[in-house]
Amino acid sequence: MNFLAHSFLTFNDGQIVGQFLEDFIRNKDRYSFPKDIQDGITLHRAIDTFTDSHPAIHEAKKVFSPLVRLYSGAFVDVSMDYFLARDLSINSLQGWKKHSQKVYRVLNENEQFLSDNFKRMLVKMEHDDWLYNYREDWGVKFSIQNVLNKAKYLDKDIPVFQAFLDNKDILQKCYDNFFPDLLAHAKAENAILQLQK
Repeated sequence: MNFLAHSFLTFNDGQIVGQFLEDFIRNKDRYSFPKDIQDGITLHRAIDTFTDSHPAIHEAKKVFSPLVRLYSGAFVDVSMDYFLARDLSINSLQGWKKHSQKVYRVLNENEQFLSDNFKRMLVKMEHDDWLYNYREDWGVKFSIQNVLNKAKYLDKDIPVFQAFLDNKDILQKCYDNFFPDLLAHAKAENAILQLQK
């Protein structure tokens, strides 16, 4: 669910497409795409693996795990996008807006690679500008509710958003300790991918 982070940690347009495709394709289909899109898929997986093993993410999961147990990672992902969207040391407000618009443009230009269910989601994502609006409390609330609605084994009324609000300071520290490491890791992974061309 951390669409903003995955879209930001890209180094060309094809990687943007691949980062989004990863959650919507079967593993065996990844090699049917152009190399840059394959690289985006590979980068997405490297980011997820690094994220899951980072100590700051383990700390952040403690905020949500009493409420949602094994689903805590999904809500941490949403939370990290909130803090990333508000991180003006990485990008200006105008820069985040331009980034969001670029991502929607690139995805629409590559719709031949997108599944039907992703295309339907993209219409909503662009209409409500999910990527830019992660910076708003209501944007995070919407994303959290979206995860709850899709989760098979979770009650839809669990107060996850309230837990987010109550623990913003803790989650902010987790983001501060995590994202610079993730950014460095993504750059290193991309360098390896470029050597393979």
